[in-house]
Amino acid sequence: MNQFMNLTEMQIENIRQLASAERRNLGFIGEIPIANDIFTILESLGILLLEYPIESDSEKLAFSAALMYSTDGDKELVFLGLNTADFFDKQVFAIAHELYHFYTKTGSHLGRLSEDEDNSIEILANRFAAEFLLPESKLKSIVLNNFKTSSLQNIQFKTLLRFIARLQCDWWLPYRSLVKRLKEIETISNKQYEQLYAIDERDKDGEYWHTGMAINKEVFLKLNTPTNNIGTSPQNIEIIIRNFEDGIIDEDKFIDTLNLFNKNPNEFGYKFEVSPEDIDEFEKYFGEEFSDEN
Repeated sequence: MNQFMNLTEMQIENIRQLASAERRNLGFIGEIPIANDIFTILESLGILLLEYPIESDSEKLAFSAALMYSTDGDKELVFLGLNTADFFDKQVFAIAHELYHFYTKTGSHLGRLSEDEDNSIEILANRFAAEFLLPESKLKSIVLNNFKTSSLQNIQFKTLLRFIARLQCDWWLPYRSLVKRLKEIETISNKQYEQLYAIDERDKDGEYWHTGMAINKEVFLKLNTPTNNIGTSPQNIEIIIRNFEDGIIDEDKFIDTLNLFNKNPNEFGYKFEVSPEDIDEFEKYFGEEFSDEN
């Protein structure tokens, strides 16, 4: 559990202040859940979302999210590429993680969401994401209101599982992020943390899965399922079209890029033909591009 010791008190306080300030700036007053509004936040900040499922040959995904910068004339464009092959709760957390890099101006970033980071910047970004999605003061209040004590060290294991499942369905953080949050505020013991963290929360035959399904089946299933969405914002589509019209990309690139987001030139008044072989080749290339960056 060395990741708990890598941040100083001042770093943690700075993260709290940053997350609190940005939540207020976005209109989240009173420590209410952000949940699905994380996507609206991207739009309000002018961050262009690119959604695409990138599978991996290994157990771990090639990447969770990527923050990228480009320019269009004198205008800076900010893109967030989201790997929708990941579980939805991890997509939400990955976006919040990338917002740390956006707010702190740490430049382009390719993230692989992990709770076991040993990179100090990534630990800060994970801490920010957790604080942004579920403020520490709110979590402490929830614990106290539910158990009439700030310590859960004498609470039964099954009770803890139900509590975490309710937190997940209300606040939309991944299970392990919530377990880590409870340890960060010293609500659970080291032993409880190790026991909880060792659970396979995605095991559909496991106790946590059955508990979550019983508490809120619709939300729990949504959070624990990859969306595999393919899409982008209308503004991104407009950029693609203008790049073609201005001669920045050729006809083949125009067709292939639109196809990547389930669009075609006919929808925008351009009639071209593209072969299935070309689409397969482009999708293969797209996957290899991300693989090369790892």
